[in-house]
Amino acid sequence: MKKLLLVITGLLAMGLLLTGCGGQKAEQENLAPLVIGLMPDTDSLPFVIAKEKGYFADEGVQVELKEFKSAMDRDSALQSGNLDGAVSDMLAVAFAKSGGFDVKVTSSTDGSYKLIAGKDEQSQDVKGLLGKDVAVSRNTIIEYVTDRILEQQGMTGDSINKVIIPQIPTRLEMLQSGKLAAATLPEPMATIAVHNGCRHIIGSDELGINPGIIVMTSSAVQDKKASVQAMYRAYNKAVQYLNSAPRDEYIDLVIEKGGFPPVAREALRLPKYREAELPKESDVTECIKWLNDKALVKDAYSYQDLVVDLLKN
Repeated sequence: MKKLLLVITGLLAMGLLLTGCGGQKAEQENLAPLVIGLMPDTDSLPFVIAKEKGYFADEGVQVELKEFKSAMDRDSALQSGNLDGAVSDMLAVAFAKSGGFDVKVTSSTDGSYKLIAGKDEQSQDVKGLLGKDVAVSRNTIIEYVTDRILEQQGMTGDSINKVIIPQIPTRLEMLQSGKLAAATLPEPMATIAVHNGCRHIIGSDELGINPGIIVMTSSAVQDKKASVQAMYRAYNKAVQYLNSAPRDEYIDLVIEKGGFPPVAREALRLPKYREAELPKESDVTECIKWLNDKALVKDAYSYQDLVVDLLKN
């Protein structure tokens, strides 16, 4: 009798284990797909790696990646319902919310934005650019970082002649061809410009600011929470890979899939990526203050208005 009870107990335990495994597998199979917008910058690379290395598939979530050359095109796609989320910035989040489209910041990124002087430009510092042509994209993270750089030097946004060039590759090309005194560029375009003879002046790293984020629509936050969490587990695996793998192992892949020019193969140096975490409150509030001061956004959104924590399973 005791032997029979032991057999029955063992069978029941095995059945519960199999049911649990089956339940987890079924839950993964039922995860809603996600569509994520990327930009040609280093912030997007963990997504590229997670896709190409199969980390999304390992977590049971289907993630489609769409590439954009300008923030305007990305934001239009997000607000038209063609994306569930995107690699973005705090300004885009505030603009969307101000326009009645509710989105949420779900993590920060490791973006770096740099003011780069053209190869023939004689200015050695920010003040030397007074009155000269400097390329930015209007009302974006690029203009925000540029204004913060100018502010640090006791200058204003009107101290330079802002040339509005939304598309990042075009901005890089015009800088390299000598048509601009300087331009503010994200990585890796900034490093590519320096590699091709341009000169780094200063950037967001020196200022200690980081307005880059990942944004999700409110509907994705509410209806696809499990998918977003699975996406972040895959994202973190990609971060671990990029931080530990030899450069030669991934460089061809990120050049091909990241939308970077071939010269990036030599020039590109990736940052030390962090696993997904929420942005600092100061990075959020300072962006909102800039928008309020310029009368671009009326409401003084708080950190809690814009940021949601989905990183805890």
